[in-house]
Amino acid sequence: MSTSSHRRSLAALLAATLFSLGVCAADAAEDAVVIPPPAIDEEASSATETAIFAGGCFWGVQGVFQHVKGVESAVSGYAGGDAKTAQYETVSTGSTGHAESVQVKFDPKQVSYGKLLQIFFSVAHNPTQLNFQGPDQGTQYRSAVFVADPQQRKVAESYISQLDKAHVFPQPIVTKVSETTGFYPAEAYHQDFLTLNPTYPYIVYNDMPKIENLKSLFPADYRGKPVLVLKAKG
Repeated sequence: MSTSSHRRSLAALLAATLFSLGVCAADAAEDAVVIPPPAIDEEASSATETAIFAGGCFWGVQGVFQHVKGVESAVSGYAGGDAKTAQYETVSTGSTGHAESVQVKFDPKQVSYGKLLQIFFSVAHNPTQLNFQGPDQGTQYRSAVFVADPQQRKVAESYISQLDKAHVFPQPIVTKVSETTGFYPAEAYHQDFLTLNPTYPYIVYNDMPKIENLKSLFPADYRGKPVLVLKAKG
């Protein structure tokens, strides 16, 4: 078992223990943070756009974006490293440069890039944790935004600066903004993991609260039926 898989198994065991003690997932998972929308955003276009976000285990990040209106697909995968090392067991060593990431294709007429960033920083992960998220540790779990063009970079960097100046988080944001050098879809068993395994303890403990927070904090952007990878491919 890889170190990454071992940590997730330990997280699942912890969740089961908490359930037996009567501690619910909402009490154990990190709370979402209410943050303002970006002051600078992209202008809406008619073409489908692509954004890539890394915020810890891709199961939960994918699940969040699959429930956002205007998202046409959200695929778990790897970004930041080379194609030859884009396999789960290799990425889990933390030595490849890859981060577990989610590639989001979206309709900018329905949801803007800035709105996706707001959801990412608010409910999808904690952007103040350096090289870890919850029980998962290593550079493969870092917080990162991989930008497709100068406009995305401008919006992302401006928003991080805006949030830091407003002190909406107790610590500075550590999210790194980088150019997209490639995205490599993860193995099939990682895709749609949250939807297919809603009672898996790791998901219940770490990720289902994110979906509830999305629904609560972004009701106008939430959709109950997620857009799944298999459906997107079909």
